[in-house]
Amino acid sequence: MNSLVRALYSGATRLATPLLKRKLARRAQSEPGYAQAVPERFGHYVDAARQAGTAESPLIWIHAVSLGETRAAAILLRELRDLLPGMRMLLTNGTATGRAEGAKLLREGDVQVWQPWDTPEAVNRFLSHFQPAIGVLMETEIWPNLVAGCKSHGVPLVLANARLNEKSWRGAQRWSWLARPAYKALSAVWAQTDDDARRLADLGAPVRAVLGNLKFDTVPDAAMLARGRAWRAESARPVVLFASSREGEEAAWLAAWLSLRATFEQQGQRVQWLLVPRHPQRFDEVAALCESAGLSVARRSQCPDGPPPADVWLGDSMGEMVQYYGMSHAALLGGSFEPLGGQNLIEALACDCPVVMGPHTFNFAQAAELAQEGGIALRVDGIHAGVQQAVDLVNDAPRLAALVSRCQSFTQAHRGAAAATAQAVLQQMSRRPKPESEA
Repeated sequence: MNSLVRALYSGATRLATPLLKRKLARRAQSEPGYAQAVPERFGHYVDAARQAGTAESPLIWIHAVSLGETRAAAILLRELRDLLPGMRMLLTNGTATGRAEGAKLLREGDVQVWQPWDTPEAVNRFLSHFQPAIGVLMETEIWPNLVAGCKSHGVPLVLANARLNEKSWRGAQRWSWLARPAYKALSAVWAQTDDDARRLADLGAPVRAVLGNLKFDTVPDAAMLARGRAWRAESARPVVLFASSREGEEAAWLAAWLSLRATFEQQGQRVQWLLVPRHPQRFDEVAALCESAGLSVARRSQCPDGPPPADVWLGDSMGEMVQYYGMSHAALLGGSFEPLGGQNLIEALACDCPVVMGPHTFNFAQAAELAQEGGIALRVDGIHAGVQQAVDLVNDAPRLAALVSRCQSFTQAHRGAAAATAQAVLQQMSRRPKPESEA
């Protein structure tokens, strides 16, 4: 039955290949990164030479689909390099933002290519070309043919920092005839939380341990953080960041801000807004939205030495979130004011930036709950209340100082997942199974 199901799935992925190519071409119009090295997505490698691994310098494959997973991979990679200094990395990504961020992690001997499209042929070419010692999938990425191909080639495939929210779990249950064999064929799974572990185990995943969230082990770049602090000191008003805002949220924020601005001014509550949209293709759109409402906008890309006075500062750059958190006294959590699951709030807290979040944080449920219980993340029921809460907070110096003082102790108390996961990866690699053809 499993072979028939996967054969049908494989046929569907083959038929979808022309659609994928057209989708990539469309995405490349707004994000040119999607036009880069397209043949790699189908297992054809021109510039990516195979890096043969040895016992002293194994090739460890890490797959991080997008930006958030790539940042988590960076934390794990730091620990892996400490434990195995001679290792080389094969990094795969699925999005242009993930690939751009991942390029910063490469050292001599490392390789970066696109994730292979999930046809048996592309997967087989990928595994035959690179022959990794182990595959580490970050957080959520499970592809049936990729899992089956690794088993066939004798490549242990693990899911690290694993999470599975309620919505995704229900979806996987509906497709259990396809999802369950894929989860079951993984070599090991290390979950973020007990709830994630329970849902993953329900789908047949071999959950070995609950190790916590790698992102608690993030170490903000000191120079970037200091630059943000210096720019914040030049502002005449306290700064509130709308961090990683998503489509629809900026318009709702703007309506709330315009409706409340006169009241704040009457009360003597001042604020400097800093907007950082989640997706770079929307930078121009968000700038135009603000300007159409009569607000002046200063864009990071046009202000290399720091933002000049303006109603809104727009963070239209990639890889500078630490700097933006350093510039801010508090942050609204993007993705939490629409039913999108929220964004990673741990990085904000590691930068001593308290968070105001909306009702939708299911992608980071435990971290959001712990931060709320610790009094460093404030929960509101919508963007209007979020704007009100954030402006009140940054204009209440004693209350803000109390929240900031708790941030470092909170993140430090939850660290340790990165070291534990790195140890587990190396242990799993030492138990590499034989390829199915030799078993």
